Amino acid sequence: MPPGSAPETISILGATGSIGLSTLDLIGRNPDRFEVEALTANANATALAELAIRFRARLAVVADPAAYGELKAALAGTGIEVAAGPSAVQEAAVRPVSRLMAAIVGAAGLAPTLAAARSGATILLANKECLVSAGRLFMDTARRHRARVIPVDSEHCAIFQALDSNRPEAVESVTITASGGPFRTWSVEQMARARPEDALRHPVWSMGAKISIDSATLMNKGLELIEARHLFDLEPERLSVVVHPESIVHGFVTYADGSVIAQLALPDMRTPIAYALAWPERLATPMDRLDLCSVGRLTFESPDLQRFPALALAQQALSRNDGTATVLNAANEIAVNAFLQRRIKFPDIATIVDKAVSRADTEGVGDVESLEDAVALDGWARRIAGGFISGLLTPAG
Repeated sequence: MPPGSAPETISILGATGSIGLSTLDLIGRNPDRFEVEALTANANATALAELAIRFRARLAVVADPAAYGELKAALAGTGIEVAAGPSAVQEAAVRPVSRLMAAIVGAAGLAPTLAAARSGATILLANKECLVSAGRLFMDTARRHRARVIPVDSEHCAIFQALDSNRPEAVESVTITASGGPFRTWSVEQMARARPEDALRHPVWSMGAKISIDSATLMNKGLELIEARHLFDLEPERLSVVVHPESIVHGFVTYADGSVIAQLALPDMRTPIAYALAWPERLATPMDRLDLCSVGRLTFESPDLQRFPALALAQQALSRNDGTATVLNAANEIAVNAFLQRRIKFPDIATIVDKAVSRADTEGVGDVESLEDAVALDGWARRIAGGFISGLLTPAG
């Protein structure tokens, strides 16, 4: 930031989650550069109040109305505005700020982030559902209202940095990398016996339970392909995944002349967050620096779609209508929760998703044209997947 410039204003949707906390860590290290406008959380009023006081936020919003009283009491006398409920989260999302960090996890983040896009905001996007469940709708809305979308996910941030957006015709392909998860070398037989604690034991990244299981099935990479398709407006045939166990190369772009441009960094989510916070500048960060001599070797391999059918399902969804991705995402979330509850086995996750997508085909599910479409289809897919898990429904066809 040039000397004498006014601080940038930041709002964070999902302030108490891992992305929100990492964002606030970086903001706290640069107090002269950033001012916090609004912070939101789902139901953790105590944590939200503490963050709002520490970072002198102007507004604190809890999505769960039942937590309003606790939040109001915790912030009494501070001068910080207090609100509650989904509509209040949307109102926080459209407050005029320099940048909005959209880090609400799950479908709950769709409505407020879409509202921010309609307001023409600069959105630092960490919510997958905006692009997986309503990608075309979201990006069309952003373009129409001249909102800027800067990806926070490490792989998409890598592509964003390596991509020459002024010459899209020169891009031959875009590749995102996968660590391979905890089961990279496991056989089909071994994975059939995998327990939740095995799947949660990620070899590189420290993540929440849902994304850790998605990493174990490689569904996370399939969802990232769908996101990349919409973010960068690329045809499915120009998108691919490679397994890279070291998680040093986060993504790369191959150009028509054979050049390959990649982004490398140690696996720490604060690196892409810092890039998004400061873009088009660079923000100094406290993280360790990459020493390639210490790393010694970078390895790459093709994903095994026989052992990881969830990735194959997502790749198939890439070439179909928007609704297929919405169903895939919702059914996967229900199946992952069932596995974590030990109601189904690890391979059943992909099976349940496959059945839900097949049922959607039978029902003639089409494109997502509105927020209401996305929400309704998401709910339908969750009910269908839950029915398969409970054995109440039979597979389509």
